[in-house]
Amino acid sequence: MNGSNQINRDTCFDFFIVTSIIVMKGGPVPRFGVEQMSNQSAHGGRDGRGSRLATPGAMLGAREGRRLGHGVVETDSGLIATKVGFIHSDEKTISVLPTHTRYTPRPGDLVIGVVEAVQSNLWFLDINAPFNALLPMSLGPGKAEFGGARNVLNVGQTVLCRIQEVDETHSSVVTMKGLGLRRIDSGLVESLPPHLMQTLFSDGAALKSLKASTECRVVLAENGRMWIDGSADSITEVVARIDRIRSMARDISNRNEMIAILSEEVA
Repeated sequence: MNGSNQINRDTCFDFFIVTSIIVMKGGPVPRFGVEQMSNQSAHGGRDGRGSRLATPGAMLGAREGRRLGHGVVETDSGLIATKVGFIHSDEKTISVLPTHTRYTPRPGDLVIGVVEAVQSNLWFLDINAPFNALLPMSLGPGKAEFGGARNVLNVGQTVLCRIQEVDETHSSVVTMKGLGLRRIDSGLVESLPPHLMQTLFSDGAALKSLKASTECRVVLAENGRMWIDGSADSITEVVARIDRIRSMARDISNRNEMIAILSEEVA
């Protein structure tokens, strides 16, 4: 970013380092901090205003016409939890939402990665998955001569890329050949647990409201990361909202309140 859109690293670093990646042109990118939700349970009932923790095999009662969501199966004895997580129930659905998730790569996913190591013709990216992703020179940005990979992407730089293929061990190969795929040289990258990001932004309405109310460009990636770009003030506003949501994340039944926070008009 240039001019008024440039984030001053000296003034913003202490505020963003715990939960964010600060992206500065040509500079290293700090690692993510907070990635997980608390596993403390909250008490509540059918109205969805609270959640309680379930373990695999826990009885969840009768279906009562509700749609079965993630982590719930129906048996002759009633509904049973298949995952560890918070029970979320309302008049339409019942589901068990995990207390913490780590990204599992799938072909075609849009992801934000951080370069962790470089070889002569290969980059290794942290994509918030159990294993680093591989970015071959042939699928990287621009043209690079053999042995010149560091001249194109160096350790600490951040990229927007797409999962090309995944093997049986969940190791993945990514590509930067495609529309919009690029090195991220401006703005900031934030993180949320992947399942929470999916819960909040699945219908697109919350993302549209967030961008409109803050005048920021926001790109969501499947691996629990989001690229936020705009003026320093607008980026700070988005980060403040994400921090508020993260503090509420122990009780996923607060979804409607979280969405309201994302949609707030700037005073």
